[in-house]
Amino acid sequence: MTQLAGSDELNNITYKVIGAALKVHSRLGPGLLEHTYRRCLAQEIRLAGLSAECEVWITLDYEGLSIPEAYRMDLLVENQVVVEVKAVEKVRPVHHAQVLTYLKLGSKPIGLFFNFNAKRLPDDMKRLVNM
Repeated sequence: MTQLAGSDELNNITYKVIGAALKVHSRLGPGLLEHTYRRCLAQEIRLAGLSAECEVWITLDYEGLSIPEAYRMDLLVENQVVVEVKAVEKVRPVHHAQVLTYLKLGSKPIGLFFNFNAKRLPDDMKRLVNM
């Protein structure tokens, strides 16, 4: 099992990921497809010196039943921070709930949600914590 980073290290990781997302959004703007933003964001995260895995499929174990590829995280940074990338007209509560579910099921401490279809990315991003 991977040892979880301390809060200072997690804050540093999320700070770099947010910076990378802001950079991607400022260069590309809104209007593209999610997979484009996801790939560009992964590249910026790597350029910032962090590991980033795209489209990480997770197996769900439920009451003795194993469901391979039950859900997919858009990005997993440093094996600890789940990043959900959207390019939607309107963010719905279910989008944030989805990230919280990924955190819980994947035993990850922090999630970041970005809607790249926003005019201003800071208006449509959120940091979520697995309680």
